[in-house]
Amino acid sequence: MDGVAAGDTFDVVLVATPDARPEAEEVITYAGGRLVHAVDWSYATDLGAAVIDRPVLMLAAEGIDEDRLLAALPAIRDVAERDDLNVVATFAVNQIDIVAGALIGLRVQLLCDVSFAEWVGELAVAGRMTLESGLSDRWREDDGDRLRRVNAEIARIAELLTRLATRDRDINDDGDEVGDRRQSFSIEPIAVEIDPQVIRQTIRARRMRETFLGKNLFEDPAWDMLLDLFAARLEQNRVSVSSLCIAAAVPSTTALRWISRLTEAGLLERHPDPADRRRAFLALSARAERGMRAYVAALRKAGLPIV
Repeated sequence: MDGVAAGDTFDVVLVATPDARPEAEEVITYAGGRLVHAVDWSYATDLGAAVIDRPVLMLAAEGIDEDRLLAALPAIRDVAERDDLNVVATFAVNQIDIVAGALIGLRVQLLCDVSFAEWVGELAVAGRMTLESGLSDRWREDDGDRLRRVNAEIARIAELLTRLATRDRDINDDGDEVGDRRQSFSIEPIAVEIDPQVIRQTIRARRMRETFLGKNLFEDPAWDMLLDLFAARLEQNRVSVSSLCIAAAVPSTTALRWISRLTEAGLLERHPDPADRRRAFLALSARAERGMRAYVAALRKAGLPIV
């Protein structure tokens, strides 16, 4: 890979309990990293002093009680945002709303109940990204087929929404599209009444395919999550991170990865819950909502169902 030698070592700052450190340190070694500092969760509020020269920030949250997480995660987020750090966080299913809710929007890999090998792999990718940070701020092509697939799917959905949102607006006298497609989400919302139950029925119909044709054949988590959030917006309901993971109908770590990518693509927004520090809600961004409304309006005009 251009710019970074295969044997280059990246630095890691670890936040973990003493009991969790041995396994975490083994992961760091296998991933090609070097532990430069370890902080117990009880002292993570002072993490800023330990972060020097942009290390990877590695969080092992399994088994950490709620109070310590709530105290530490805001400070961890502040440090990660301040220094633009790559973060790799592992946690249990029952910690999704607390941990993922606090970290979504960062350069973060959210790993829920992952295997040792997956943990090593994600840390290695984060380390390589950190080493290459002077060359690129994006996932690079050599990071693997999975990441290319994620990016391609996000691009497909964004392009679909873009085309549908602009097809009746940006047509010149010769019938050609004009304007910069990257600005296509700036259109005004289309005035069309949309019954949220129609969106919910679409989601249920998509799930029924698995009943008759088998599971794990029709996974489309990005679109499933956009549909779920669109229905929630129409219903004026809020959606937690864990609820959206369920709507994605894929393993939690996969769903969290898609949430991060959709957030980076500007389609999702994170909204902290002012009444409960443990939770953060996710919602469509304004431009994503306009795109979804335009999509539904275009389907109606063409006499087609939502799929």
